Amino acid sequence: MSVTSSSPLALPRQVADAYVDALIALDPITGTYLGVKESSRSLPDFSPQGQKALAELARTTLAELDKAQDLPGADSDVERRCGRLLRERLTAELAVHEADESLRAVSNIHSPAHSIRGVFTVTPTETDEDWAAVAERLRAVPDALEGYRASLALGLERGLLGGPRATETFTGQLTEWAGDGRGWFEEFAAAGPDSLRAELNGAARGATGAVAALRDWMRDVYGPAVKGAPDTVGRERYARWSRYFNGTDLDLDEAYAYGWSEYHRLLGEMKTEAEKILPGAATPWEALAWLDEHGTHIEGVEETRVWLQGLMDEAIEALDGTHFELAERVRKVESRIAPPGSAAAPYYTTPSEDFSRPGITWLPTMGETSFPVYDLTSTWYHEGVPGHHLQLAQWVHVADRLSRYQASVGMVSANAEGWALYAERLMDELGFLGDAERRIGYLDAQMMRSTRIIVDIGMHLELEIPADSPFHPGERWTPELAHEFFGMHSGRPADFVESELTRYLSMPGQAIGYKLGERAWLLGRENARKAHGDAFDAKSWHMAALSQGSLGLDDLVEELSKL
Repeated sequence: MSVTSSSPLALPRQVADAYVDALIALDPITGTYLGVKESSRSLPDFSPQGQKALAELARTTLAELDKAQDLPGADSDVERRCGRLLRERLTAELAVHEADESLRAVSNIHSPAHSIRGVFTVTPTETDEDWAAVAERLRAVPDALEGYRASLALGLERGLLGGPRATETFTGQLTEWAGDGRGWFEEFAAAGPDSLRAELNGAARGATGAVAALRDWMRDVYGPAVKGAPDTVGRERYARWSRYFNGTDLDLDEAYAYGWSEYHRLLGEMKTEAEKILPGAATPWEALAWLDEHGTHIEGVEETRVWLQGLMDEAIEALDGTHFELAERVRKVESRIAPPGSAAAPYYTTPSEDFSRPGITWLPTMGETSFPVYDLTSTWYHEGVPGHHLQLAQWVHVADRLSRYQASVGMVSANAEGWALYAERLMDELGFLGDAERRIGYLDAQMMRSTRIIVDIGMHLELEIPADSPFHPGERWTPELAHEFFGMHSGRPADFVESELTRYLSMPGQAIGYKLGERAWLLGRENARKAHGDAFDAKSWHMAALSQGSLGLDDLVEELSKL
């Protein structure tokens, strides 16, 4: 697959959008998230050959970009930003590919198998024609999972092993997806029309059978083969993944030190709020435990979904026209319950390009029916409004002014997660977390992002715990110490802590982007405020910042400071 420029004089944005077209042909999951109807019938090739095709597309696109950047007009702001992003992203992706990371892609949240299942939750199902496409996509599941298995098998041959902890967790997820008599795909297909019942049932049974077969192979072949392999990745692999998720070559030791500085700052603030909730509490987490028992809760899964929808609707009404200027289609966002077998953390999916599918926040219930307000509030400011939804939906809204690439597949994780964490802080600054219950929940969420930096970098690089740490000073990090430390500094349940640690081990470098991205957003805002003085307008700055599309942390501060 190669990129064909839309004209002999293609500029960077045209090259980027031609890349998106070619990518969709190879990756119909991406097409579905973008709202491309034709993508609904198929799934990507996750085999080694499929991975090579993606890498070849990246290489040919970079060659086209080299030509484009010498053309008149390529130095304009819009072309420059797009070209810089495209080059950085594709170079980072190629570095990951050339290290054969796809041959050991085992995770509890981010793997081809998760992508296959997840895309069905956003595949159109409004009409019989839609469901006919779903049946065809269900029939594609066995080949897609077999391609993924082939990549893992090649990794075993080459000694490129996924982590044992992630393998065990993933195998358990596959067991849950396969079900006991009726699997997740069969439950999904049950909502289809009677006219396609036999076709859907047969295709869903085939998909479930493929899930069970992958589960058996993971349990009987892959799991024993990786037993004893390290869960951590070391400095070289970590630096490669950090570049991929953050869009910059970080000074990892400086970032580790920053995580500790934020830890100490936040701990002091949490103690202040804890005293208001439970005077004399030994630690802030004792006060949070008290809130788990005696604090404000929303009772019932559907009631909680409705409450979260109301929280986002209220935020839109309060912020639109004051701190943001939102298009009508950006104002729509939905709250939904995540399907069973998801990871423990809430998440967000972007609207389709035509907004026929709105932005959606997802709450994994983990079997719970009662949810504390202290935990939900800032989390939904992060996932929904003014967090992920306002940024990512705005990108889609202004895609015609940017490029399709900047508004979608070119997303840098640390940019988006940094904005969402900035959004939580903004709501605190604006007084939306005025009572101690909600504010300590916000601070606990901030603390979690700081401890993510500490344990993610610390355990993968086996760094020393500082002498001023209250926890095992002078020792070197291990996953076991990271689990204990994270659990001590989180108000969340044990299954969430376990899920998070597995996530950090299997997605090295991703979790640090929240606080480091927030730091970039805050610095960019402060620089712009200093440049404008009393003329600085937060609403104008927010909308200009959200309308730039994706940027790596290399470029984010520079661009935000100019606005």
